[in-house]
Amino acid sequence: MMPPGFVSNLQEVLLNRKGDSNSNSNAEQEQSSSENSEPVEFDASKPIVLVTNGDGVDSPGLTHLVEALVQQGLYNVHVCVPQSDKSVSGHSVTLRETIEAASAKINGATAFEISGTPVDCVSLALSGALFSWSKPMLVISGINRGSNCGHHMFYSGVVAGAREALLSGVPALSMSLNWKKDESQENDFKDAVSVCLPLINAAIRDVEKGTFPKSCFLNIEIPTSPLNSKGFKLTKQSIWRSTPNWLAISSSRYPTGHFLANQGGLGLQFAQLGRDASAAGAARRLATQKKNLEIIESMGSAGKSDPNRVKKYFRLEK
Repeated sequence: MMPPGFVSNLQEVLLNRKGDSNSNSNAEQEQSSSENSEPVEFDASKPIVLVTNGDGVDSPGLTHLVEALVQQGLYNVHVCVPQSDKSVSGHSVTLRETIEAASAKINGATAFEISGTPVDCVSLALSGALFSWSKPMLVISGINRGSNCGHHMFYSGVVAGAREALLSGVPALSMSLNWKKDESQENDFKDAVSVCLPLINAAIRDVEKGTFPKSCFLNIEIPTSPLNSKGFKLTKQSIWRSTPNWLAISSSRYPTGHFLANQGGLGLQFAQLGRDASAAGAARRLATQKKNLEIIESMGSAGKSDPNRVKKYFRLEK
């Protein structure tokens, strides 16, 4: 059951949406004038908001969301996101491997891109090892490209980011846009932000008052055309799931050893240089992994003497 205060805040912001939409043109003018401004210094009097996502540092959903939060000037905005797309990483973490945290340029925010999963990002940010603080007022994960209803929540990286915050005792929101191929446009993310921003502000007010729910995080689903929505409704998590679409792949399409070289479960992922990664360190990792690959490939060669061994290849499509 949601706290009455939070519900009333939602109702309030939804009733005020018309007034907010009329001021969009003025807000856009203010934003354009501040695009070239210097990053905002940390203000101890303002709440800290941590933003993460599953789509990676270059996601338009992240860009528009952070810009809007910075433009309000109400919060200290910190960003910790994956370097690449981790949208279906689930609640996975990186163990016994070094993670790189590289500074990222996002106007008005303190930002890092991480060579890990969304859960890694939130866990690291809340550990106190990356930032000078360890507990923000709110964690916002999103805005994701694609819906996360029903069982999709278990696979979703963006939802996992909010869930990790909940497990750490920090209030959290996850936000996803119901993106449709050949219908949705990049500008829909900007519209999605304008719809969600009042909800974010309402959530922070409830956190400050102590009425935000402590036993759950909120998963916000944004319709395909955000500005045409009639509002938001509090509901329970559904049990809907999509049917997995596994495609059989012809073995003739791949050379011998292809899957050995690309299967992360065998620990054979080759080092990929990040924007600011150490070339020397990457070279050492690559040399070590090549040795491992040679060992496993030689073992695989020895096993090829069995003509009755059957191999099939499949790919999971959305």
